[in-house]
Amino acid sequence: MMKIENCRLGQVNHFRILGLVIAMASMLVSFSPAANIEIGELGWSKAVGPESWVDDLTPIGKADWSYQRAAHLLERAGFGGTPAEIKKLAAMTPQEAVDHLVDFQKVTNVTLPEFEHSGIWKGMFPGKDEHLSFDAIMKKAGRTGEHMGVKAGKDRSKPLWLQPINDLCQYNMAVSAWEWDRAEIWLANRALLTKRPLEEKLALFWHGHIAIENFKIEDYRLMLQQFKLFRKHANGNFGELLKGINRDPGMLIYLDGRFNDKTDTNENYAREIFELFGLGVGNYTEQDIKEAARALTGWKVYGLKPWFNQVDFDDGKKTILGKTGNFNDEDVVDIILDQPACAQFISSKLYRFFVRKDLSEPVSEELATLLREKDYEIKPLLKNIFLSRDFYSPDSYARQIKSPVQFMVSSYRKMGLRETPGIPYFPRVIEHLGQAVGDPPNVAGWAGDKDGGISWLNPSTLFQRGNLMRHLLLPKTAGRRYWQIFSPPNKEVAMKVLASGKGTEEIMRMKGKGGKSMSPSAKRLLKSQAASNTLGVYNAYVMINERVKDVPMTGAEIDLTTMLKKAGVINAIDAVDYLELRFLRMRLTDSDRNAVTRFLVERLGLGRIDFSRDRLNTDLKEALQIILSLPEYQLS
Repeated sequence: MMKIENCRLGQVNHFRILGLVIAMASMLVSFSPAANIEIGELGWSKAVGPESWVDDLTPIGKADWSYQRAAHLLERAGFGGTPAEIKKLAAMTPQEAVDHLVDFQKVTNVTLPEFEHSGIWKGMFPGKDEHLSFDAIMKKAGRTGEHMGVKAGKDRSKPLWLQPINDLCQYNMAVSAWEWDRAEIWLANRALLTKRPLEEKLALFWHGHIAIENFKIEDYRLMLQQFKLFRKHANGNFGELLKGINRDPGMLIYLDGRFNDKTDTNENYAREIFELFGLGVGNYTEQDIKEAARALTGWKVYGLKPWFNQVDFDDGKKTILGKTGNFNDEDVVDIILDQPACAQFISSKLYRFFVRKDLSEPVSEELATLLREKDYEIKPLLKNIFLSRDFYSPDSYARQIKSPVQFMVSSYRKMGLRETPGIPYFPRVIEHLGQAVGDPPNVAGWAGDKDGGISWLNPSTLFQRGNLMRHLLLPKTAGRRYWQIFSPPNKEVAMKVLASGKGTEEIMRMKGKGGKSMSPSAKRLLKSQAASNTLGVYNAYVMINERVKDVPMTGAEIDLTTMLKKAGVINAIDAVDYLELRFLRMRLTDSDRNAVTRFLVERLGLGRIDFSRDRLNTDLKEALQIILSLPEYQLS
């Protein structure tokens, strides 16, 4: 577990109130316990379990259940929640609470709106059916004079005769990323509003386990389509999920399965289905990869759909992991599932995502046995994990560092928001914190999903998380730099820069480095190509600006005044205790709690809170921002 306990309030030096806290540190104020808090009677009792619970997969009993353990469950099997949501789970038995979350198909969900497409390709050309590289498209256009219904200029002697095709290519490469920004906000809204939080949490898990990048597939619709597949099989059968991935158009493009045929075998996907998706390193041979690649031949992509070309399928006998036959793509999955390493690999991966980084060999074997006995059904495994004493033990409770998505969405939920705010801009936030949904670092996904979250946090990201909470709570005071970083791309500025022609000049400087002379004809050709590309990027951004729907730049409406008044808070001391209970899964240190309390007492006084006071909500937000910037809030 990453040691972050030593990062204290005094180290978070971006707070404007730091000087005040230090100046008042010598005050001798005796703070009494909270007097009248709505959930105060629940408090911090029965939070972390005893040491004897570590590695014990025995289900906890009704007598072991509590508000804090229900909160822990909702944090891990979802994205946290409000006191009302936690109390609903706490009122159930542990079995009922786990069943409610894991059997989410039985839960009547709120109406989650479908993604509202901008229509970025509508009417531009007849379909988006080819997935070719930029160079391949331009070479083809050079031969045919058109691409996907868009015609080039008539005079081939002119330098920019292919400009219409160049514009189309530049637009296609850029526009999907802009539309995916909107899709990320839509996904965040699903996680925020859903009554089935584990469904969205599992979709995020599978996205990290079976990773593709929007950057390569260049069609956000394929990414949305894959997320739909993840939700369909989220808590279902792992084998069925893997068979679906074999034929998923996004995956066929990302790992080059569409190029895999009997005359020219491509082994990219075959390697990853063994190494990353199904078995883990060391449980297969290079020959197994070659043979599996043959069984996976024949699948192509047309538009948004997969299609099977029998002519390209290798129908000869293959030997994979000791079995021989005329295998196809589904047979490859069945053979993988028959390997003992598969159940251990998948159950351990789920455990590390939902519980903690380190699991003992007995726990690993027990979970793997359960997964095999249940024919790779995910539900029984998750129920066993979430009900176990081990899940609530000292090694598991509040010991996982929140991923960027968890950090932001859980903040929205605990603040009672009903919509992902435009400020700060969610896609840019999670990208800067290290988890760009839709664009993982590589096919292996994010290291933070496997190491207990250690990879998510460093001094820089901890500092940024604190500033982001200020940007969320008090956007007008966040500072110009953070507004620029965590706001959507400025289309008008981008177009002005591109229109200046600086892109062409930069290319010329790069090509001329090293003292190498260029012939006049080469310079003319280079300048022509550079001008064409620069003009293409500019024209693409013009079209993007016209077509991609804007994201409203609205801030979050967070009414802490009403929240605390309803909770029965009566003074500054109560306020800190309530915020700590609502937002944290472990208590602050005495020194930090006293420092935050001193700050709020200075603002509000030691008497009863005046709920009619104009600045009250701002003062409460500033106190909350300090709490949410401390190490304890990074832990789930």
